[in-house]
Amino acid sequence: MAEAKTAIANKPGWVDLSTSDAAAAREFYGKLFGWQVDVNPDPQYGGYALAKVGGKDVAGIGPKMDESGPTAWMLYIGTEDADALAGKVEAAGGKVLAPPFDVGPQGRMAVFADPSGAVVSAWQPAQMGGFTQGIDSAFGWGELNARGLDKAIPFYTKLFGWTVKQSPMGEGMGDYTEFQLNGQSILGGMEMMSMVPAEVPSHWMVYFLVADVDASFKKAIELGAREMMAPSDYPGGRFAIMGDPQGASFGILKM
Repeated sequence: MAEAKTAIANKPGWVDLSTSDAAAAREFYGKLFGWQVDVNPDPQYGGYALAKVGGKDVAGIGPKMDESGPTAWMLYIGTEDADALAGKVEAAGGKVLAPPFDVGPQGRMAVFADPSGAVVSAWQPAQMGGFTQGIDSAFGWGELNARGLDKAIPFYTKLFGWTVKQSPMGEGMGDYTEFQLNGQSILGGMEMMSMVPAEVPSHWMVYFLVADVDASFKKAIELGAREMMAPSDYPGGRFAIMGDPQGASFGILKM
């Protein structure tokens, strides 16, 4: 799997949902995005399910392993060596929340917190080498919403070798950061807006591509989602943000 390792190194490598009600989440996202969601029958995976579009993996959905943990989407960054990466986290200002461990024969993962407190995972592929991105109903963008973005940026540039492109968002809104790898924008970041409740921590927001943001937003609300940001235009397209029926926030996007 050397090829797969190289292909996803330092780029988004996977997304999955840890949720308080995995069966209800599978039903919600299956109906919203047309995903085929199949639970792995092997007990070592604890009821984890793979979501597919056209037979290709696009995301995972599983029950929370820790009841005290949040219901939330997780972004994984690909790496060739999860152990070496974990060894660099604290020197870069972050914390290792879960040291590297094997996920059966699929690969090896670790969980970190950046200096702003946002949680991100690393994925070192073995049998499972990545996922389909950039098509409707699949991952389209990840965005760091940080309380202290200036502390988080050096962490990611040191850890993954990313460079940064910043653009003004408008009067009083600060800059939008694009994290780039080899000159290509792969993820974004911004300072948390003042309207966000104080109890919301720094986090990575996961966006899925859709053909029609307004229609998908309406469908999600009908399926029990909660509006967080109604469909809005941005310079590159249109987006909306919701909370799913179990409380995990996610975005939809049309570029």
